[in-house]
Amino acid sequence: MHTFLKEGGFIITIIEKKNCTGCYACVTICPQQCITMKSDSEGFWYPAVDKESCLDCSLCEKVCPILQKEQVKNEPKAYACYNKNEEIRMKSSSGGLFTLFAEQVIDHGGVVFGAGFDKENKVLHSFVETKEELRKFRGAKYVQSKIGDTYKKAEKFLLQGRQVLFSGTPCQIGGLKSFLQKDYDNLICIDIFCHGVPSPKVWKKYVSYREIRADAPVRNITFRRKNNGWKRYSIAFSFNNNMEYENAFDKDLYMQAFLHNICLRPSCYACNFKTLCRQSDITLADFWGIENMFPEMDDDKGASLVLINSRKGELMFGKILNQMILKEVDINKAVSYNLAAINSVKQSPQRNNFFSKLEQLPFDKLVKKYCKQKISVKMLIRAVLSKLGFLG
Repeated sequence: MHTFLKEGGFIITIIEKKNCTGCYACVTICPQQCITMKSDSEGFWYPAVDKESCLDCSLCEKVCPILQKEQVKNEPKAYACYNKNEEIRMKSSSGGLFTLFAEQVIDHGGVVFGAGFDKENKVLHSFVETKEELRKFRGAKYVQSKIGDTYKKAEKFLLQGRQVLFSGTPCQIGGLKSFLQKDYDNLICIDIFCHGVPSPKVWKKYVSYREIRADAPVRNITFRRKNNGWKRYSIAFSFNNNMEYENAFDKDLYMQAFLHNICLRPSCYACNFKTLCRQSDITLADFWGIENMFPEMDDDKGASLVLINSRKGELMFGKILNQMILKEVDINKAVSYNLAAINSVKQSPQRNNFFSKLEQLPFDKLVKKYCKQKISVKMLIRAVLSKLGFLG
C-alpha cells in the first residue's frame, strides 16, 4: 500500500486513499520525525515523508491500523442508558454517558483525551485534567478531528501510571492501539458508531460562510442543541456581535452535505472498522429506536446505546451504575436502529463534482447544486441513525 516516490520531495504514496484514515499513527511512531501530514485538495490529511531523513525502519507500516488490523473477538453487552443529571444530559449529544466515564477517571487523578474546538474553530484532539474542562469534549463534532501528538502524550501519562481515557472514532482508537504496541491496564478507550468524517476544508468554508452572513466572528458552536428535542436537534452558532444562528439538522446547509454523504473522507465509504467486535473498551452511540424498545425511557432528551466490550469497560461501567437510568438490551435489536455500527455509507455520485467546485462556489450554492436529492423526514432520521455521534 505504501511506496516511496520522489515528486517535489519524497512522499508516502497511498495507492488508494480509501486505505488511509489519517489517524497519525505513522507520524507519531517515526523515530526521525520525518513524516508529516499534508492536506490534499479536498482538505483531508495524508502522510508525507522526507526520504533524506528516513531510516527505512518500516515502523510506519508496522503501526498502520489498516495494514496491521487487529482482529478482535469478544461478546459485547448492550445497554440503553441516560445520565440522571438533567443539565449534563441536555448539554450532551445523547444520554450524557461520556461525562460519567470521564469524571470517574478525573476523580482518580486520571487524564481524559477527546475532540474539541480550538480558537479558530478547528476540531483538534487534546487532553483535560479537570471536570470543568470536560465541557470542551461534550457534544458531537461533525468534522474529522486532528490527532496531532496526542498518542504520544497519552503514552507518557500511561508510563507515569496515570489512568488515561482516550475517546475518538474507531479508526483513531485503532491508530492509538497500533502506536502503543501493547495493552495498558490503565488505558480506557471509548469509540462511537461513526457515520463518517467530513472534510475540515468543507467545515472551514462553512464557518466562513456563517461569519460573512453574521458579519462577525464565531464565538460558540453547538452541533446538537436540543431546544426542540433530541430527535429534532439543531445546529447553532453564536457570534461576537451577539447574533445567533440556529436551524434544524435537516435544514442546515452543512448537515445537508453531511447527510448526503458528499463530503466524507474516502476511507469512510469502505470503513475497516465497521463491526460489533471493537478494539475499544466502551462504545457510545445514540439509542435511536428507543421509543420502540423502551418507550418508558423515551422523553426526547437523549438516550445512549452503550456497548461494553471488555473487562476494563465492564469495571468502569460498574462504577457509574447509580448515576444513570439503564436497561440491558439485545445488541442485535439495538443495532438494527443504528446501522453505522456495521455498515459504511454509500458515496454520493456528486462527490467529485462537489469538491471540484468547493473553492469556486459560495457554500449555499454549492450545497443546493450538488445536494438536490430531496430526503424525506423519515429518510433523514434513518440517515441520522448512522451519523457520527461525538460524544454521548
